[in-house]
Amino acid sequence: MSDLTLADELALLSYDDEGVNQLGALHLGYGLAGALLLELALAGRLSVTDDRLTAIGADPLGVPLLDEALARIAADDERRRPKDWISRLASDLPDRVLDGLVGSGVLRRESDRVLWVFPRTRYPSPSGTEPAVETLARQRMVAAVATDGPVEPRTAALVSLARAVGLDRKVFHELPKDRVKRRVAEISEGSWASDATTRAILDTQAVLIAATTAVTTAAIVTTAVS
Repeated sequence: MSDLTLADELALLSYDDEGVNQLGALHLGYGLAGALLLELALAGRLSVTDDRLTAIGADPLGVPLLDEALARIAADDERRRPKDWISRLASDLPDRVLDGLVGSGVLRRESDRVLWVFPRTRYPSPSGTEPAVETLARQRMVAAVATDGPVEPRTAALVSLARAVGLDRKVFHELPKDRVKRRVAEISEGSWASDATTRAILDTQAVLIAATTAVTTAAIVTTAVS
């Protein structure tokens, strides 16, 4: 396993150089939960039977967030669907992933107030520019989309996650749009993915679409009432 998890890499891609989240809290949380499931699936620790997620063993992988998620899934008697686990794992995930990146020195935490009133927390890199590990992740992804042929599974998973949360337009902005649309879809649906991995990708997309629809509907109703 690389030094950074898929959740770490997704979090870095989700923040701009000023340390501001470009996705919003809801999308980031669901995306990171999907990243945990993808990481466990790639490690061969999850399977899907009758659309229900099952843990394969409970031996730790040595990464606290992954080990906790695996233990929760292994101890669950209800055999939930992947999308149920995405919702259950997402709540405090952004803070915990960001805490880890701050603790390892990849990011720093800055707290201030907007207009001297509204509290704000930003997560820029110590240098104020894109962290080197984020640059490497971005380069892997761009190379995969810019060329044809097989893609290494972790890179394919990260490309799929970027598509699921809507980061593909940001990450691949320098490539032709038609190329990005075709190649990202091709990678996301490729044969590199196990059943559990495919379900994690599809369910991350489904949860995000449902959440976005709910927020949009609520906003329309509120506007109409007011």
